[in-house]
Amino acid sequence: MFQFNVGRINARFLKNNVQQFQQSFRNSHGHWNYRVSAPETDQPKFVPIAAECVAGFMWWWILWHLWTEPGHVTGEFDYPIAKEWTDAELGIPEE
Repeated sequence: MFQFNVGRINARFLKNNVQQFQQSFRNSHGHWNYRVSAPETDQPKFVPIAAECVAGFMWWWILWHLWTEPGHVTGEFDYPIAKEWTDAELGIPEE
């Protein structure tokens, strides 16, 4: 019933979209690190060691205070005593 000429349609489509299939080129300078390790830098050796020490101290500080003072995160509320609740507070109808 309907016959399409796929070759003609594809040729027309590709002719208009040639620009997107051309290989791109880089307009920048410096190192690239796509799927490879980061480029070498000129920083002294103590900089990454100091950064690791500061990060380790930061995580120790956070985890230590979460462990020893959880009230800062969860709030400092008194634990409710269930025996002191009334039937009205619990939603129990009167007999």
